Amino acid sequence: MYLLEETGPLGPLLPSHISEFVVGIVLFLIILLVMKKVVVPRFEKMYTERTEAIRGGMDKAEQAQADAQAALEKYRQRLATAEDEAAKIRDAAKAEGSQIQADLRNKAEQDADLIVMNARAQVAAERSQAVESLRKDVGTMATTLAGRILGESLEDDTRVRKTVDTFISSLSEDSVKR
Repeated sequence: MYLLEETGPLGPLLPSHISEFVVGIVLFLIILLVMKKVVVPRFEKMYTERTEAIRGGMDKAEQAQADAQAALEKYRQRLATAEDEAAKIRDAAKAEGSQIQADLRNKAEQDADLIVMNARAQVAAERSQAVESLRKDVGTMATTLAGRILGESLEDDTRVRKTVDTFISSLSEDSVKR
């Protein structure tokens, strides 16, 4: 029972003396005033700093994302430019290769024509030389043979040459007809 009297008739939460009540209210107001003047401004300052830090971080993240997007766009432009340049270089190389091939073909045709022309000239010269050699040899043989057959010497060069030329001409005509 002693406990009930100490705590008062209304229960343990209500003070038994008015002085305790007044002291409690004064202490509550002092604590409230200290909280309002010291603690709450520090909490507000810390809250503001955190908010600014978060906003700054978000701004930095947005800036970094914008920079990354700009770098990606710049990279894509450079890549497109490089691909265009590569295509131009490839086309130029193909054109140059075709030109070189055409030049080599023309040079080869000219060389072949020159070789054929030289060969024809050489064949004509050799043929002319062979015909001349044949005339001399056939003429000498024919004259000697005719002289033996007739029993006379056929030393007249003009007459012998005319006979040999006629004979060779008839041979040439026969070979051309074939």
